[in-house]
Amino acid sequence: MPTLKIVQTGDPVLRRQARALTPDELALSGMQFLIALMRDTMRDAPGVGLAAPQIGESLQLVVIEDPVEDLDRERVKVPFHVLVNPTLTIVGDEIVEAFEGCLSFAGFTMVVPRARRVKVEALNERGERVTIEASGWYARILQHEIDHLRGIVCCDRMDSRTLATAENHVRHWRTATVPEVKAAVALPMPDE
Repeated sequence: MPTLKIVQTGDPVLRRQARALTPDELALSGMQFLIALMRDTMRDAPGVGLAAPQIGESLQLVVIEDPVEDLDRERVKVPFHVLVNPTLTIVGDEIVEAFEGCLSFAGFTMVVPRARRVKVEALNERGERVTIEASGWYARILQHEIDHLRGIVCCDRMDSRTLATAENHVRHWRTATVPEVKAAVALPMPDE
């Protein structure tokens, strides 16, 4: 199956509030084909999530799949699934800072604070109601993708001093902890 072009930061579609889909729209064969194209585009990129605005469609539609498990980063395998018209609720007050990338901010990585736990209510690709309670990396993915539906890109939430090209992230920060990175890039204190 062909893949779609991923829209990059600066395109106005990434800054709009995406519109909700109706159950009738979701049932159309064209919408199911779009979901399949988004899945294949996400996998080809490769990424763990893709929101419709990232392919130029201002719709409240997200595809997610994470085949990686890394328990040190609270990352578990997440099977492919679709979220339509999602609402996200933060659970608790614990915030975790971690490096994130974005298919619409290609070639860069940055530290982004996110809630450790969330609850998401949405429709799936068949129009059935689903509720997801997630923590760790999966909660991060959900927050990141649902932000795209609200016109928010991860650079809006990042610690700007941690912005790095993907190449420099690997070269300088791959084995460092977030506190080590933040200390290394902190603004120097003025002499007294």
